[in-house]
Amino acid sequence: MKKLLLLGDEAIAQGAMDAGLSGIYAYPGTPSTEITEFVQHSKQAKELKIHCTWSANEKTAVESALGLSYTGKRAMACMKHVGLNVAADPFINSAFTGVNGGCIIVSADDPSMHSSQNEQDSRFYGKFSLVPVLEPANQQEAYDMAFYGFDLSEKYKLPVLMRITTRMAHSRAGVQQCEVRKQNNLKLPDDLVQFVLLPAIARKKYKKLLEVQPLLEEESEDSPFNFYKDGSDKKLGIITCGIAYNYLMENIQNTNINYPVLKIGQYPLSKKILEKIYNECEEILIIEEGMPLVEEMLKGYLAKGKKIKGRLDGTLPRDGELTPNLVAVALGLTDTKGKDVPQVVVQRPPSFCTGCSHSDTYIALKEALIGYNKYAVFSDIGCYTLGALPPYNAINSCVDMGASITMAKGAADGGLHPSLATIGDSTFSHSGITGLLDACNDKSHVTIFILDNLTTAMTGGQNTPGFGKIEEICKAVGVEPEHIRVIKPLKNQHEINVKIIKEEIEYKGVSVIIPRRECIQTLTKKNKEKSKNK
Repeated sequence: MKKLLLLGDEAIAQGAMDAGLSGIYAYPGTPSTEITEFVQHSKQAKELKIHCTWSANEKTAVESALGLSYTGKRAMACMKHVGLNVAADPFINSAFTGVNGGCIIVSADDPSMHSSQNEQDSRFYGKFSLVPVLEPANQQEAYDMAFYGFDLSEKYKLPVLMRITTRMAHSRAGVQQCEVRKQNNLKLPDDLVQFVLLPAIARKKYKKLLEVQPLLEEESEDSPFNFYKDGSDKKLGIITCGIAYNYLMENIQNTNINYPVLKIGQYPLSKKILEKIYNECEEILIIEEGMPLVEEMLKGYLAKGKKIKGRLDGTLPRDGELTPNLVAVALGLTDTKGKDVPQVVVQRPPSFCTGCSHSDTYIALKEALIGYNKYAVFSDIGCYTLGALPPYNAINSCVDMGASITMAKGAADGGLHPSLATIGDSTFSHSGITGLLDACNDKSHVTIFILDNLTTAMTGGQNTPGFGKIEEICKAVGVEPEHIRVIKPLKNQHEINVKIIKEEIEYKGVSVIIPRRECIQTLTKKNKEKSKNK
């Protein structure tokens, strides 16, 4: 079979297609976006008629994957780590319902918060929901785990969580391709009430879920992704998880270090898998990307007085992304960090693209608010969040997807006027619509800007689920048609836009202003394509 050069994200996508995938659902979010994009652009996916769409949000993505699994086919849902929070309800409940066809949920964590609002470790979701977790150490494992994950999912009729991190998602390596499997035939579940979580059924399902845990631990003990590599020097035993194994190998492959190593790529872990290295070695070092999940487990399971080092005792930093250098320092090897980054680089902030429509919107909004002593502009997740930075300093919040409208409503409930929200067209489709419904039901005195640049710009220009429907959605939710105002965010429209914004701020109810102009990046790309095709 062929050997391919793939990103970690691409390896997961190719592995899933080769393993008999029938459908993939996702909401774009760095560092997971390229998984779905790879399938979208794949000739193989088109020939095999693999369903591939962007979902309105991560919750709908997991629910769609669960529905496809219901038919006996293999399904995948992909998201970044904070997206799993949005999808937590169907994800955790899917452990109770179980699945029919194999179902893999991919969550891409972002340690060090390169493009995220928090740092969290999705392995805890797997532990919390009692489902198996796979964590690849390299691109080949990312590919192979798609096959293994679907098989494991169908063997135990449970969803499988695949957790990756930024460096794994966005680094490239050679991957040996396997023979392509056929997609599953349509086959409805044997248990016809399996997916009905009425309390009486759910209680039984929970007992079954607990009963299967020892079997899942045995699977981990025999997993090809968990292995013990013995060493002659028992002063230290090293436990590594996911990509941390690579960082360790980079450091010790050309040294005389010969410590025993336990490499982990599958959870739940059993006590048995940890005992061997713990009992044989004088001290234990745990190297894991993210939070100290294994370190806490080890201290709980085997607290017999031996020193256990990792992120909790400061041997490795408690937060942030691991690097080979951090691992080297933890091993007592040479610190190769190098010189500090020059200040001129460190202090270079992100900014709007030249020609971005959002900058003209914020300039008009700031001018319209002159004269008000107290006000707040609640914002959301997307390019327009950059309005928080100088010279705009135009927004006061960025908490989670969809929070802008509901936070503005809450502030208005407390008597704040003006209370405004800015949200992008994609984020509005993701989770802003329900907040607007709440505001309309309470006739809250809020002014909402839906900044429509006709794409999901921040993650590279994916389709927006609400494309071309924003005004109709607002009307359907309950916004008065005369208070849905579409403006053109351009400098030559500035005076008109300021006037409209002032009028809507003074309206005693819910008003929506839609600044609409295409993202400068997607427009530029289209123009280049046109030039090529001339």
